Formats: sequence, structure tokens, C-alpha cells
Amino acid sequence: MPGDGSLEQLKRDGRIVVVGASLAGLRAAETLREKGFAGSLTMIGDEPCEPYDRPPLSKQVLLGRASADRTALPRLRSVDATWRLGTPATGLDMAARRVRLADGDEVPYDRLLIATGVRARPWPDEAEAELDGVFALRTRDDSAALARRLDAGPKRVLVIGGGFTGSEIASACRERDLPVTVTERGAAPLVGALGGVVGAVAAEMQREHGVDLRTGVMVTALEGDAAGRVRAAQLSDGSSVEADVVVVSLGALRNTEWLAGSGLGAGPRGIACDAGCRAFDIRGIVTDDVYAAGDVARCPNALFGYQFLSLEHWGNAVSQARIAAHNMLSESTDRLPHMEVPAFWSSQFGVNIKSVGIPSMGTEILISQGSLADHRFLGVYGYQGRVIGAVAFDHGRWLPFYQELIETTAPFPPPFTTVDRRPDGHRPLDADFPDPSVPTHGPTVTLSGYSPADRRITFVPAH
Repeated sequence: MPGDGSLEQLKRDGRIVVVGASLAGLRAAETLREKGFAGSLTMIGDEPCEPYDRPPLSKQVLLGRASADRTALPRLRSVDATWRLGTPATGLDMAARRVRLADGDEVPYDRLLIATGVRARPWPDEAEAELDGVFALRTRDDSAALARRLDAGPKRVLVIGGGFTGSEIASACRERDLPVTVTERGAAPLVGALGGVVGAVAAEMQREHGVDLRTGVMVTALEGDAAGRVRAAQLSDGSSVEADVVVVSLGALRNTEWLAGSGLGAGPRGIACDAGCRAFDIRGIVTDDVYAAGDVARCPNALFGYQFLSLEHWGNAVSQARIAAHNMLSESTDRLPHMEVPAFWSSQFGVNIKSVGIPSMGTEILISQGSLADHRFLGVYGYQGRVIGAVAFDHGRWLPFYQELIETTAPFPPPFTTVDRRPDGHRPLDADFPDPSVPTHGPTVTLSGYSPADRRITFVPAH
């Protein structure tokens, strides 16, 4: 209980280690100090720099409006931590409560927060990925290197993958008046995240802004010249694209490999947690001293059928980190659930795109305001007769209203009309999401059940 002496001792004493010098890691550390933790705090990060903001890397930095090395996150308060930067964590001993580092050192903890996030999915052919001019975009160094190459005025940029990051990169190229080709395995850009109805609008936007958009195709090989510079890409339809800059934007991989053999419920889809951010072990038993937050965490959400959600969202990382920090310092009766409605935004081709809820869970979409043809609209998604998500293209002021519909499990289609409903918005449409068994590059929300990859359990018959 709040006045209990044991809680005060827990709040003030001990050793907390945060693995992941990220947005989630930093905000959790600040919250720990804000709530009275006075013990030792250690921040471990694989990059040599302190936590920085990632959204500008595919927007302002690529447009030359901001420098990559000026994207450090603002400090909300002093965290008084020991920083172990540029040294990745390589293992976890849960029994001994120690984190192993790449330099051979071990860091003991009483409570551990894992906020290791995700990394860019690499091009599968290592030799092709090493060609000069082939880039991925995840880190500050990635963004700075790509911005320098765009400054040099390439003849053509090829973006492999039409998800949000790939589309933002293509938008930056066109704003710089650089020729750009986008290849997307699905039927349209953003189709995995927002469905085919909205994806068709995204495709129109790209083509109207001069993007050479190729859908329903994959890049099968990258070719280099004698000097090791990329020069062309071969596509699955037999065509080829000449390009001297290639950006691989095939989604993200969660940074959980270092947890292999630890006994924690961690795998390619993240770290399985309860709604209070406490991690499960591989037996499905919740731990009391290991927590996870941010892109690497998979938590059940009561608003969405208690399905495990993995969210690559800026706002989710902040709110989840604060919940995790609160619960690390609380007794069971005072712990809080992480139950926020996911929210996401993107800016591309002069349009501000925002979403709430989980559009990719929807089976139907109703254009409740504005018009698809005008590229200015609000679409609300339905799933099993209830509102599950909404997306706005330059029409975001009504999103809080739709967020409230999601939170109150309002019926779908919504039982009201809006003043600017156009003829194309009178009835729900099939949201037209791709078959989930076919990989796409778009979703920023992943629905998945608990299925740790690390299997160390052997079932022995009783007789």
C-alpha cells in the first residue's frame, strides 16, 4: 500500500538496469527517478550516442532541414545513471540476475527493463547489401549517410518496400526533385497497415507526385559495377531498374536474439508480457523482476480481445515505458495496466496521415468524412460489429472522437451521419487487407499469440 514501509524501501533501494538507450529506455529512467527511486540505475545501449528521436530521420533529416546529430531526445529530468554506451548486451542470466555485455563484463540487477526496440530488416544477400549505394534506414548514422548521398544528386533512387518508412523516403526524394522508383510486393503502398481501399489512395498520391511506383513485384537481385557500386535491380516480373542509390525498407526485426537461452519468453515477435509490462518466462509464468517496454514488447490489450500487440509507435513507447517504470516500483495492488489506444502519424507527399486503434485488425472500412477522390478523408474500420480503428488523411481533428468510439466498443458502422459524407461513404467497404500469411512491409501493429521461439521444456510421461 502507498504508505507501506516495504514499498518505500522498494522505491528507493536496489539496482535497476535498463537495456536499450532508446526513447522507451530514457522515459522509463526519468519516470523511475520522478517516482522516488534513489538506487543505482544503469543504462546499456549498443549505439555510442545517448537516446535520440527517430521520426525525423526519415523526414526532416533527409530533406536537409535538420542534422542527424541534432536529434537527441530532450531530457525531462536528470536520471543520474551510469551509461554503458556502444556496448551491446549479449546475454541474460535470470537466475543470477546478471546482464552479459559484448566486452565480457556482467552487470548485476535487482530489476531489469528491456527496451531494445527493433532494427531494420537487412537485404537478404550480404554481398549485394555491401554494394556502395545500398542503404537501410533505422539509426542516426543511417540517416546521415543517406542524406549525404541524396545531397550528391543521384540519377535515380530505388526504394524497396512501400510501407510508411519507404513512402516517407520516396516523398523526401520527390521533394528534392530526385527521380525515385518504389517497388512494393503488395497491391499498393501502405496496404499492410491500412488496407487496399486506403492503399489505392496512397498509390495515387505517389504517382501524382512523379514516383515510378511498381506494385505486385519483388526485387530479386541487386547488381553492381566493377567498382562495387550498385547500378541496377532485377524485378520478379522480368524488368529491371537502373539506380545508383537503393534504400532497403523491408520492415523491422525485434532485437531479442541476445535473450536466446535465457529462459525468457522472447522470440522474433518480441518479448511476451502481461498488461503491466512484466515479462513471461518460456513456461508462460510471469516474472516479477523483468519488464519490457517499447517496440520489443508484446502485451495483451483488453480493448482488442486480449490479443498480444507489438507496436512500433512513438507514443506507445513513451506511455508503455512510464507504466513499466511505475510497476517496477509498486506492489501488486498498485500496479497499472498499459491499455492505451495505439496512435500513429506520418507525413508524406504533402499529406498528414494519422491513425488510431488497429486499422489492420479491421475487415470493413467506412469513409465517414471527406472523400477518397480528394485524398482528404476520414475512414473508420470495423471488426465483428464494433469500431476497431480509424485513419485520417489531412482530416485529423475528428480522430479523438473516433478514439472514444474505440475505447467504448461502439458499434460498426457508427449509427450517425456526418455533415460532409459523400456518396462513396454511404456504406462500408471491404477494407481489403492482404492475406496475413503473405509478408508485407506495411504493418506497424502486429497481432500475435504467445509463442516463444526459445523452447527448453521437455514433457516426461508420469509413468
